[in-house]
Amino acid sequence: MTDPGTPSARPGWRAPMLATLTEDRFSSDEWLYERKLDGVRAICSRDGGEVTLWSRNQNAIERSYPEIAEALAVSGGPRFVADGEIVAFDGRQTSFATLQGRIHLTDRDRIEATGVQVYYYLFDLLFYDESDARPLPLRQRKQLLNKAFDFTDPLRFSSHRNGDGERFYQQACARGWEGLIAKRATAPYQGGRSKDWLKFKCVREQEFVVGGFTDPSGSRAGFGALLLGYYDHGSLRFAGKVGTGYDVAMLRYLRGLLDQLRTSSAPFAEPVRERGAHWVRPELVVQVTFAEWTGDGKLRHGRFTGIRDDKPAAEVVRETGIGGKNSPQGTRGGR
Repeated sequence: MTDPGTPSARPGWRAPMLATLTEDRFSSDEWLYERKLDGVRAICSRDGGEVTLWSRNQNAIERSYPEIAEALAVSGGPRFVADGEIVAFDGRQTSFATLQGRIHLTDRDRIEATGVQVYYYLFDLLFYDESDARPLPLRQRKQLLNKAFDFTDPLRFSSHRNGDGERFYQQACARGWEGLIAKRATAPYQGGRSKDWLKFKCVREQEFVVGGFTDPSGSRAGFGALLLGYYDHGSLRFAGKVGTGYDVAMLRYLRGLLDQLRTSSAPFAEPVRERGAHWVRPELVVQVTFAEWTGDGKLRHGRFTGIRDDKPAAEVVRETGIGGKNSPQGTRGGR
């Protein structure tokens, strides 16, 4: 690799670039379109020694995915920083719920006992050898990425499609995918939320903050439903309750976490009148799929899919799409 970018001090943590939700669907030769994966975002880094894997909020997670760290050490050269998503599969679909089976484990024997295989899809190169690749355009970074690693399982290159975003989106939804990520081909890599990366979602899902729970009924273990919210100008707004998507083990595990967070006062900005409600400090973040938002701002047909310990509760807001014109230009407002 020759002159891949600008000189930089050394590999290490880099803040990830985050996509913005859009309701627009467009096709443009100036954009690349990748499959949206349902897993855990991870930045990987090596500076001549062992590989480090970081979650989105900079927690070291390589002990939870030792096979990935080992593969990167063999396949990625002595000095690099790359960005990607760790996933597990349920059939042909990536599944955050399946990944939950080992996401908090660090003991190798217990990890292997789960039988959950994971894969690391790399989609961006931030640093290689002696140079910072972030100022380079995305298309060039992906070309360099494809050459920088030996892509054999569990390492996989995240392929993309050029230009035909609308048709690819229709195919993605028909295949049961989460959706697509549209990325501006000429954009540099910049940490934080960006309108140069856009989410085309096939399903409605997002993170929510747990502010309470209700009592279980009958023979149900743990709790009845989680009481969820999101932040709006510093206030936690009540978004409704979710009582499905848990197995017995998860009900009991979550109840243990909830009991550690118990508090006497409700954390929500508005009154919440739920029978048998108990309140918790708003620190736990979960992922939920749902059918739609109701007119009064509540979830309809919500379903729990997992715990998100890679996102601080204070950053959880209601996702609303940008755009409105069926073209890339319709997504550029507010840059």
